[in-house]
Amino acid sequence: VGSELLTQLGVEIGDLFKIGQVAFTIRDVILTEPGQQLGAFNLGPRVLVNHDSLERTGLLDYGSRSNRQILLKLDQSEVEPLVVGLREDLADSFVRVGSFRQTENRIERNLNQTENYLSLIGFVVVILGGIGVWSVTRVFVQQRLRSVAILKCIGATTRRVLSVYVAQVLLLGLGGSLFGVGLAQAVLAAVPDSLTEQAATTAGLATVSTTVTSSALVQGLIVGVLVSLLFALVPLLEIRQAKPLCLLRDEVATPVSGIDWMRLWVVALVGGALVLVATWQAASLEVGLYVMGGFAVVTLVLHFIGRALVAAIKPLDGISWFPLRHAVLNLCRPGNQTRVILLAVGLGSFFIIGVRGLQTNLLSNFALELRDDTPDMFLIDVQQDQADGLGALLARQLDDPPQFIPVLRARVTSVEGREVSVANAQEARQAGFGREYTITYRSHLEENERIIAGTFWDETLSNEPEVSIEQSLNEDRNLQVGDRVGFDVLGRKIVARVTSVRLVEWDDPRSGGFMFLFRPGSLGGAPHSFIAFMKGPGGADARAILQRDIAAGYPNVSVIDGLEVLNTARRVLNYVTVAITVVGGIALFSGGLILVGSVAMTKFRRSHEAAIFKTLGAKTRVLMTMLVIEYGVLGLLAGTIGSVGALGLTWVLTRQIFDVVWFPAPRQNVLGVVLTALVVGVVGVVASVDILRRKPLLTLRAE
Repeated sequence: VGSELLTQLGVEIGDLFKIGQVAFTIRDVILTEPGQQLGAFNLGPRVLVNHDSLERTGLLDYGSRSNRQILLKLDQSEVEPLVVGLREDLADSFVRVGSFRQTENRIERNLNQTENYLSLIGFVVVILGGIGVWSVTRVFVQQRLRSVAILKCIGATTRRVLSVYVAQVLLLGLGGSLFGVGLAQAVLAAVPDSLTEQAATTAGLATVSTTVTSSALVQGLIVGVLVSLLFALVPLLEIRQAKPLCLLRDEVATPVSGIDWMRLWVVALVGGALVLVATWQAASLEVGLYVMGGFAVVTLVLHFIGRALVAAIKPLDGISWFPLRHAVLNLCRPGNQTRVILLAVGLGSFFIIGVRGLQTNLLSNFALELRDDTPDMFLIDVQQDQADGLGALLARQLDDPPQFIPVLRARVTSVEGREVSVANAQEARQAGFGREYTITYRSHLEENERIIAGTFWDETLSNEPEVSIEQSLNEDRNLQVGDRVGFDVLGRKIVARVTSVRLVEWDDPRSGGFMFLFRPGSLGGAPHSFIAFMKGPGGADARAILQRDIAAGYPNVSVIDGLEVLNTARRVLNYVTVAITVVGGIALFSGGLILVGSVAMTKFRRSHEAAIFKTLGAKTRVLMTMLVIEYGVLGLLAGTIGSVGALGLTWVLTRQIFDVVWFPAPRQNVLGVVLTALVVGVVGVVASVDILRRKPLLTLRAE
């Protein structure tokens, strides 16, 4: 027997207890069992009996319910092909096929969501680093164009010069990747042993390794070098525009006339390669396409917004206030940094705010399962004539006695709808309705439900059977409001009209959830039982007393104590929450560094003009005001576009990838816009302080 049965019944090994018509002797206690998944619970305490004695118990007589399972142990490579093949072969039967990769318990799903999130954050950090590489490479190339012109004067070809700088990028990317791997190993080595021991105990492992694996090492090096190269390629193409004439004329490069096909081909190549990297890093083609799609859309929007900004503020170049006039001129002049800063800062804020929004949504959904009022005890198979007495017993021992929920079992036998038509049970299985559904009836919506289509009924009884369906039946099975669905409920044939579609927040376990919810009176008085979700007593003794009292007065009622399972789930989710918070913080910190670097790298453009302004009598305060206006406008605009794009990305990822409830966070988005504007403004001014303080003569002599 399961160890919880000893607690409930107060029995010991060697005692006798009766199951059906047969008395069994307790021989041992079950601690672990093959096929039991972390986070799942069974319908009652586990009891294993001799197979030959099972027939004599009378539990398998006509009208009883039983399930049979076949458990197989295979190599991991053989699991998925077997599952797919069996599902195809058994598509027309009521047999369900699954594996350890496709369990339905909540913890497994949460861990998958966390794994997807961490993979996504890894890719976002890589992209943020790529934006930094692009910004630095662009400035580096602009500062080296005269050197390139000298090389071309002495006979170097464009291909040879380009290959030199590509080799530099590869070496720098490799060096940075090696440094990152070493830093990761140092951080893992600093993790306390107590934390790894707790994690291993929770996960049921002997130990948890804190060393960088060889696969992680290789992946980090490849991704680091590859992303460095991809983001550096486009700005390196400006080397082609450096002509020997640049040494004689006061111009940086000669733009390519007409359409630059090479640049377009390189951009397309880089985009395709980034999609592949995103797919590999996030372990999902869908995630890679969504993220890179958002990246491309925000890039295009920032590009056109930059052009629109220049055109919009052009009329202000004649305004009398000197700082504003020259801030406008700086934004509109040839070779300006407007689009560069907008692109770097806008993309950075897009990913940073998006990561923060996704983190908030995941933690908000996890918080529903970490609530103190989450049910940890469940009652099953309460008969109609037992509800009042059992309710009174629970009211005496619990501060908050539960509500009994009526449940029945039903199968879909027909559908008369606008988009789907099912004539019999065979066609129902082929249409995806083959499973047996647990159904209920009530006249109200629970806290975790809301109507998204149709109209919910009132408290009056119905002359015609009516049913409300869960959203997935509408989206995946094409059931619509007004369709008529036939059910087999304990041998009774009922045809109900769909009157509404409900959105059920499955992560909120306090009220349960049902795919089909009937209007009272629709089931024609069909016999049914009740279930209940409740918060049990706090102490172990009090919980044991409650379970013994229920077993003594109502032996048919199954009491499921999920406290230990819930505590395990909470420990796992706590670790998950810490991991999400830490990795999200790393992404935010990395993004902040990229923003700072992208803005600071534009200061070399200011040296000459600041020297001229100071020579003509401009004060440092005036020049600083000019910089605040210029960088403030760019930061505000970039932050706004990035925030709006992040809002859309968060919605898509939460609904389409992570399949969790989306919680909009307008304050967070507004705060992201404000912080982006402040960071860009402050960094732009601080990075230019040395230029503003430098004597004009030093700069002009250097020029």
